[in-house]
Amino acid sequence: MELTPIEFKLLGVFIRARGRVLSRDQLMDSAWGSETFASARVVDNHIANLRRKIEPDPAEPRYLVNVRGMGYRFDG
Repeated sequence: MELTPIEFKLLGVFIRARGRVLSRDQLMDSAWGSETFASARVVDNHIANLRRKIEPDPAEPRYLVNVRGMGYRFDG
C-alpha cells in the first residue's frame, strides 16, 4: 500500500502507542512537529485517508478508533 509521508509518520506514531489514546495535538506534534500551524482538522483528514487505506470498512473502523472528546486510538 502506498502512504504519504504524513500518513506513514502517523501510522508509526499509532503503532508505537498501540492501545493508548492520542489527542489531535499529540498527533500533530509527532507527525508535523511542534512548530506547525496546521489545524486539528488536518489530523482528521489524514486519519480519514489512512482509514481508507488500512481499514477493511473505513465507515466502521477497527484499527483507527475515534475516542469521542479525547482523540484516536490504534487497536491494531
